[in-house]
Amino acid sequence: MEDSGQTKTQGRFTLVLGLVTLVAAFGSSFQYGYNVAVVNSPSEIMQNFYNETYYKRHSEYMSSTVVTLLWSVTVSMYPLGGFIGSLMVAPMVNKCGRKGTLLINNIFSIVPAILMGCSKVAGSFEMIIFARIVVGICAGLSSNVVPMYLGELAPKNLRGAIGVVPQLFITVGILVAQIFGLRSILTSEEGWPILLGLTGIPAALQLLFLPFFPESPRYTLIQKGDEEGARKALKKLRKSDNVEAEVEEICMEDELERAAGRVSVLKLFTTKSLRWQLISIIILMAGQQLSGVNAVYYYADQIYREAGVNDHDVQYVTVGTGAVNVVMTFLAVFIVELLGRRLLLLIGFSICFLACVVLTVALSLQDTVTGMPYVSITCVICYVIGHAIGPSPIPSLIITEIFLQSSRPAAFMVGGTVHWLSNFIVGLIFPFIQEGLGAYSFIIFGVICLLTTIYTYFIVPETKAKTFMEINQIFAKINKVSEVQPEKQELQDFKPSVPL
Repeated sequence: MEDSGQTKTQGRFTLVLGLVTLVAAFGSSFQYGYNVAVVNSPSEIMQNFYNETYYKRHSEYMSSTVVTLLWSVTVSMYPLGGFIGSLMVAPMVNKCGRKGTLLINNIFSIVPAILMGCSKVAGSFEMIIFARIVVGICAGLSSNVVPMYLGELAPKNLRGAIGVVPQLFITVGILVAQIFGLRSILTSEEGWPILLGLTGIPAALQLLFLPFFPESPRYTLIQKGDEEGARKALKKLRKSDNVEAEVEEICMEDELERAAGRVSVLKLFTTKSLRWQLISIIILMAGQQLSGVNAVYYYADQIYREAGVNDHDVQYVTVGTGAVNVVMTFLAVFIVELLGRRLLLLIGFSICFLACVVLTVALSLQDTVTGMPYVSITCVICYVIGHAIGPSPIPSLIITEIFLQSSRPAAFMVGGTVHWLSNFIVGLIFPFIQEGLGAYSFIIFGVICLLTTIYTYFIVPETKAKTFMEINQIFAKINKVSEVQPEKQELQDFKPSVPL
């Protein structure tokens, strides 16, 4: 009976756990979302600034093609920085810890915030482009480290809900950028540098408050060898002295990890027992980005104008879309433990597929059939709903669940790299796809949504309410491995009384 009492204590949502989730998600994930959307509203004003700056230097204006190219580079430097940040994940989290990496990462936000805020005064659009790479590095690190950190802090029965919180704050960041980007607020000749520079505020707050919270107990015990430190962190997080079951669990993992060794990226690609886990995260992360979600945010205003919304109303429709995204992701926090990860992925990608198909038809008929612009806007909103409940929040959560401590940093590094490379490709080529294909641009995204749905249906198992061992045994069958591999045995001897 003692064990079940321990489990009950471990499963509580405590104030410390709530606050550390808030500080990590607001300080890092919020910024990711903010910087995705922040260049959307002031894009025309900023492109004029680029051209005026060039004129002051050379006494001639750039051609529209060069301005479009420079703007595409500005937008796509952010995911390129994210890609660089993803490559830094495994070495940094192993050396500096999860919390330590997030604290260091704030440098990559505060410095570019100052650069972007001063770019107009300095008369330099190069400062903006450089700052977008640096703030991208910040997003690349945080988008991988925050889910890892919170996933390791959370008790098992809350892991799904807390795992969705970073994505919730990404959507809040997008919405705040859209609200501040209204012409009546900061989208103006004077306001846009402030709009870009505000990203430094969440970083400064995280730098101030995160040191008061514990490092990941798993990192503290397994990588640092500090059992007492891990115990102390767990007591603080669980608000209970009754944490021995969790400490014992991590100690077992530590012993088996010493025998198995840490899994590098190279080992991840060559280990047969990890093959389908790796393929799954690559496909889910690529599907998440290549399904067109950031095309919707990077170029939302243009999409609405193409759909026939007048210039003045576009900004309000964009804010409304952002609000829908926040509400649906907030809902996902509560339904992820009820419906499960796999079902949310299937529903989400299916809705996105249907929305892309109908949007293509609506855009191609908007000049000949009345009411089509409204159908287009409805499709965009449906797409956002679909993405918010599955494709956006679930893939990072699944990485936490299908990989164990030894392989998790390398898995997040691979997943993050795929995520940001895909993001970069969409950001760079979508304006040209839109120019070349017009109404048929979204067919490409629809096909990717359909293929990801099919893969999820046939391969991705449900991980809700399953122990790590059960998840690994499912993948052992898929990988055609006769038994659980040594590097996968870390939970083999766990007591049944410590459920997920």
